[in-house]
Amino acid sequence: MAALGFNSTIIGILILFLHVVFYSSCSTSDHAVALWVPTRSLIREPHPGGRPDRRLRQSPGTPLTPDVYHKYAEQSLTCEEDLLGAGSLETVCVLKQSVSFAADETFVVGNGTLEIQPNVSISCIKSGCSLTILLDGDLNMGENSTIRSSSLWIQAANVNIGDAASLDSSEFGGKPPSGASGTPSGIDGAGAGHGGRGAYCVKDHSKEQRDSWGGDMYGWSTLMQPWFYGSSGGTTSNTSDLGGKGGGRVNVTVMGILVINGSIEADGGSVGEEGGGGSGGSLFVRASRIKGNGQISAIGGSGRGGASGGRIAIDSMRLDGVTVRYHGGDSLTCLQNNGASGTRFDIFSATLYVSNSNKTTSTDTLLLEFPNHPLWSKVIVENNASVLVPLLWSRVQVRSMITLQSGGLLSFGLASFSSSVFELVAEEVLMSDSTIKVYGALKLTVKMLLMWNSTIKVDGNPDDFMLATSTVETSNLVILREGSVIESSANLGMHGQGLLKLSGPGDMLRAQRLFVSLFYTVHVAKGALMQAPLEEDSPIKEEISKIYCENNICPEEVLMPSEDCTLNVSSPFTMQICRVEDVHINGTVLGSAVHVQRVKTISIRGLFSSSSLGCEGGLGRGMIGSAGAAGGGGHGGRGGKGYYKGHSADGGAIYGNHKLPCEFGSGSGNASFGDSTTGGGIIVMGSSEHPISKIEIFGALSADGGSFNASQGHARGSGMGDPGGGSGGSLLLFLQTLVMGNESILSSAGGHGGPVGGGGGGGGRLHFHWSNIPTGIDFVPIAYVKGVYHTRGGHAGEDVIHPEGDKSEKGEDGTISGIDCPPGLYGIFCEECPVGTFKNETGWKPELCKPCPPENLPRRANYTYARGGVVETACPYQCISDKYHMPNCYTMVEDLIYTLGGPWLFTLLLSVVMVVLAMVLSVARMKLVGNDDFTGPAPTPHGGHIDHSFPFLESLNEVLETTRVEESQNHIHRMYFMGNNTFNEPWHLPHSPPEQIMDLVYEDAFNRFAEEINCLAAYQWWEGSVHSILSVLAYPVAWSWQQWRARKKFQRLREYVRSEYDHACLRSCRSRALYEGLKVAATPDLMLAYIDVFLGGDEKRPDLPPKLMQRLPMTIIFGGEGSYLAPYSLHSDNLLTSLVGQAVPSTMWYRMVAGLNAQLRTVRRGSLRSSLLPVMNWLSTHANPRLSTVGVRVDMAWYQATATGYYQLGLVMNPADDAPQSLQFPDELSPSSFSRSRNYIPSDQDGRFNAPQQWQFSHGYSQLGFSRRRTSGAVIDPTNLRSLEEKRYLFFPISLLLRNARPVGHHASVGLVISLLLLVDLSLTLLMLLQFYSISLGAMLGILLVLPFASVLPSAAGLNALFSHGPRKSAALARIYALWNITSFVNLLTAFIYGYIHYVMKFGAAGSDLQGLNSEEESWWLFPALLVLEKSVQARMIDLHIANLEIQDRSLYSEDASRFWES
Repeated sequence: MAALGFNSTIIGILILFLHVVFYSSCSTSDHAVALWVPTRSLIREPHPGGRPDRRLRQSPGTPLTPDVYHKYAEQSLTCEEDLLGAGSLETVCVLKQSVSFAADETFVVGNGTLEIQPNVSISCIKSGCSLTILLDGDLNMGENSTIRSSSLWIQAANVNIGDAASLDSSEFGGKPPSGASGTPSGIDGAGAGHGGRGAYCVKDHSKEQRDSWGGDMYGWSTLMQPWFYGSSGGTTSNTSDLGGKGGGRVNVTVMGILVINGSIEADGGSVGEEGGGGSGGSLFVRASRIKGNGQISAIGGSGRGGASGGRIAIDSMRLDGVTVRYHGGDSLTCLQNNGASGTRFDIFSATLYVSNSNKTTSTDTLLLEFPNHPLWSKVIVENNASVLVPLLWSRVQVRSMITLQSGGLLSFGLASFSSSVFELVAEEVLMSDSTIKVYGALKLTVKMLLMWNSTIKVDGNPDDFMLATSTVETSNLVILREGSVIESSANLGMHGQGLLKLSGPGDMLRAQRLFVSLFYTVHVAKGALMQAPLEEDSPIKEEISKIYCENNICPEEVLMPSEDCTLNVSSPFTMQICRVEDVHINGTVLGSAVHVQRVKTISIRGLFSSSSLGCEGGLGRGMIGSAGAAGGGGHGGRGGKGYYKGHSADGGAIYGNHKLPCEFGSGSGNASFGDSTTGGGIIVMGSSEHPISKIEIFGALSADGGSFNASQGHARGSGMGDPGGGSGGSLLLFLQTLVMGNESILSSAGGHGGPVGGGGGGGGRLHFHWSNIPTGIDFVPIAYVKGVYHTRGGHAGEDVIHPEGDKSEKGEDGTISGIDCPPGLYGIFCEECPVGTFKNETGWKPELCKPCPPENLPRRANYTYARGGVVETACPYQCISDKYHMPNCYTMVEDLIYTLGGPWLFTLLLSVVMVVLAMVLSVARMKLVGNDDFTGPAPTPHGGHIDHSFPFLESLNEVLETTRVEESQNHIHRMYFMGNNTFNEPWHLPHSPPEQIMDLVYEDAFNRFAEEINCLAAYQWWEGSVHSILSVLAYPVAWSWQQWRARKKFQRLREYVRSEYDHACLRSCRSRALYEGLKVAATPDLMLAYIDVFLGGDEKRPDLPPKLMQRLPMTIIFGGEGSYLAPYSLHSDNLLTSLVGQAVPSTMWYRMVAGLNAQLRTVRRGSLRSSLLPVMNWLSTHANPRLSTVGVRVDMAWYQATATGYYQLGLVMNPADDAPQSLQFPDELSPSSFSRSRNYIPSDQDGRFNAPQQWQFSHGYSQLGFSRRRTSGAVIDPTNLRSLEEKRYLFFPISLLLRNARPVGHHASVGLVISLLLLVDLSLTLLMLLQFYSISLGAMLGILLVLPFASVLPSAAGLNALFSHGPRKSAALARIYALWNITSFVNLLTAFIYGYIHYVMKFGAAGSDLQGLNSEEESWWLFPALLVLEKSVQARMIDLHIANLEIQDRSLYSEDASRFWES
């Protein structure tokens, strides 16, 4: 004992010396102190040696009572004496040198702060020792400082672990708890276990690596408060322990902030290949916040076999920047099987982490019972961690989610006991590059299952009838992406309420029997696969084949499917989709017997197939010949005969029901030799009670029979024939609507026979069982088919034909059927019968649609489409155009005509109505206007009074000027304006004064006066433009515009001369002072204007004014222009009448003027050569003989030719004995373009009016620059009449209809006829417009508006003319009426053009067979032609009516001159 005490003293002195030396090289630093009252806790722990230890030990579990704390304080080391520090543990204790302890338990307790300077360590030197530090203040560890112990318990207000500083218990663990098997047995050098299993490197390659491990796990019950040592690794020696040591245990409880820039470690020890690694220990860390850039580590040690990681529990609201490691150690002899991961549990978030830091392993981390209350929040398996739940029946349930990522593996059960049931319950299961492996059955219940390149594989024993069905139940989403797979070797049910989506290539949902139900949408994207069964030779398929391939029975589930959509393992279907709103198949769906029911819509853009998944034998098995060749399988069609080497084999027989097909297709050949084909499977969609609303096929839906693979024949060897093709299976579709896009396929075709004599397989059966076929007006098409649907038989093999001609045969086509369609519909898809047919019975055959009776179809009608087809013999029809009216397809005009009894009765009725209305109008006109029928001669006016019933005897001077007879006593001369006052020929006055007034005016002033007058008389450009536009659109309006502007122009001239001009050109001072001497006047038609020159009274010339005989020869120019609206007329005003009255009595003169005007009415410019001759004869026979008795005569003459060729006509008055002589003049002096002989009119010279002189002739002048010319003219006699130029205008042919005629009397009769023609015109016009409205509204508007409303305005203008008062006003309005009547011919021409284009060109090209005038297409021209005839007659009647109004005395046309003068 003395020796022992001495040795202890020496060791203590040496350690103290080393600490002093070490501390002298270190620097000190001050630390802040945070005081707090800690929560104490204790636990009694078994002694490492197995004996109970009654001393109190620290742990997070048991409360630390004041008594216990007081005992700890009594055993505590002091700062200065024991720890060799500075200060006190009650305030601040600073350790500047390292300290080691040899005792089993060491306590450091105080109310202050402990600061450990850099490079200073506190440690115990004995394995299994314990160090407890309980501080009310902080624990601050400097750089590279260390606190090391097997068991380390630290409590403080705040803990700061500096850079490279550590709380270390690595490779310093004591013995694990009793009963634990963390240290492996044997000498294989396996790794130790703790949080998981230690790795065991298998030497026998016949064993699975995953079925062997080293040390086992322990400490699951203290997962949230781990407090067990790690275990030592296995050894490879029987004599030495060569394994690595296990990690210790650390408990750090901080009420404030834990800063870790160094580490907290409980790692297992690592060794070489001579032993296994030691497992990680236990770490419990609690703080309100943990931060820094350090680490918390409980990793397993490396060795021959890597050890597992330890267990870590962290209770903190925040963990920032600190790395937590608990992975297994490296296996040096099996690099792919490292130690299993340990565990990390976050107490604050209730999350379990299992991560192996991307170290691959086949060794598992075991998860045992999960707590039921409270539930953990999350389980995260990541970074190549392998987790195993080994119990036979287990339930893993968390509150939030289970996450597997980065190579994580979660296994349930054992491969040797694959009949257990495992439950996995969470809100979400998130998988990324990870796997869930189940041995037995899986019950997965989640809200969302999201998989990314991950796998769920259920490996159950399908032969175990006790094996439960695996189910995946989700209330929201199931999404598989990037090659994710859910696979079951037994039954699998997928149930949900949201979306099931296989997102792309590699995503698969596979099972031996698959049942999908209750999802809102099932989406199989392009490249994805849904399959059941897994293989063609699966036991489930064999089981179904035994029942249904040898018996001609239909599964009951086809007609009466289950209502609750539960998985029925006794069902013949290998795949069922039930109670899903929408199914979208863009990828591939494979199943031998597929049933889709209670589904709203199915969209197939990929492949939905049961091809080659039917029976190998079956009821329609193809027979095998003696040479090996076999006939094709039969089903909907008989299989083709096989033939080889002269031996034939019959094809399979037909079986099944084409109205309700639900049988597998049959195969051919010998399956025992692997020399066979299989028939097609079954696909049933919908049921009779719950049909599919819509099936869309843009890809392929098939149940084709199998074809023989030629490579099988080569493997079999030569000399034997090949089997035939399998028959097509069954496609039974209960649906409401089918849509097949371009290049889509719906088939149940037979397979092709082998190339060596194999017969073709017979086609299968395809049946459309339509539900709720709409009929009548509710009909909508139930099928939109652009793809291909067929049940064709397969092709036969190509053997050499036998001399007898025998050879292998093609399989017969199968059946395609549908239900009987209701009346009006036919065919497989219950389409509407073709237009023009009807169907009044139930059935689907096309011949039931019978042609409609043709006698009920009008000639302008075609049969029309009727929704839902026609169910009666009275087929609906529609007129070929909207212009025709039902039911007889008449136009509006025809409808009117035939409504009133037909063409003849309509014409008679219309004629009677027109006559009656015309008589009514005539009577009304007589009542309102009075009888204007003047059959007797008009009285001859006397004196100065003029009868206004003769408008040709009036002049504008009588209307606008004061009638003063005495003016004739001062009159000197009358100067006529040139031109006719139109926009092309405005009035203009010659610049040079005539010789008659040469002495009375100043020539220069007269020239200026003429220039000003001509400027005022000229029209503006816009006035002519408006006239041109109106002439095109509506000529009567253009004429009114011209008259209005002409009147305005004359008023302006008269006002200018009367009031504005100062008469400066006159020599008379009195005339200049009184603004007298010049007066402007015009004829009523405003075509002729003149200026009268009067004496002023101060000339003092006795020879003025000249008498009539002194003025001779005297010129009198006609008004008008020889047109229909302005005929030539002699206007004898009061002044002219008074002047002529000096020689001619007034009554004689008036009578002569009236007779002359009556003759001049028929003179037309353009036909002067023919129309002037009667006038000249009348002058010779009627006028001049009587005038010669008073010493004068008158002759016809032309005057004042302008540059445009216009010239005026008039009379020249000469003495009776002074007849003009006929003279020849040059061509340029004649208004004609030809050289003719002329008479000339002598003029006065040298101021003497009684000396006859020759007039000077000139060409006329421009209206822009008037040159000085003398007035030109010449007498017209029969010898030179033909030299007159007749200028024909473009519209000269109109004068054939519009021409002034002689009166015929019978005013009332003419008015009645015109009234009748007005009504006929209006009626025919309306009928014509109605007729062309039947063509189109545009045609009617085109005719009506080509000249705006010219078609209907003549009637209004005619009524206005008939009902106007006064002959003069009535005649003027009648001429406007005549203009509108002629203008409407343009509208009629438009009607002919429209009609020719529409009826002749269009219907002629179409080859119309309509004939006779009863057809509008043949009689369209009738109304326009009648209107042309009617308007021509109407024009002539208007001319007569105007003549009656204007010439009321018909004796003016008397051929007897004596009678003429007597009247």
